[in-house]
Amino acid sequence: MNEVRLKPFDFNAALARAGLQPNGLPRADGAGAPGGGFRTAMAEALQGVSRSQLEAQRLQRELSLDNPTVSVEETMLAMQKANVGFQAALQVRNRMLSAYSEIMNMQV
Repeated sequence: MNEVRLKPFDFNAALARAGLQPNGLPRADGAGAPGGGFRTAMAEALQGVSRSQLEAQRLQRELSLDNPTVSVEETMLAMQKANVGFQAALQVRNRMLSAYSEIMNMQV
């Protein structure tokens, strides 16, 4: 059976990729991810969600074809990871639409 290993979350690395200081303020030197910005971060996040969904589909297909190298546990874990990623992306989209609506309704 395949062993599942999770990497610990590195908060400081995530802040650096986002171009933020540890206190949450933007970095003054403009350092961050190369070619960074919100658009790039969102594109990468959506690509990650898409990859996890495709991997879950592949594992489901292999399990249904009785591939002995694919376990039920591995497939269920991949499906749950894909679901959590999709739900997170959906929540971000909903919050962005809400913020956009509020900004558009502001009186100037």
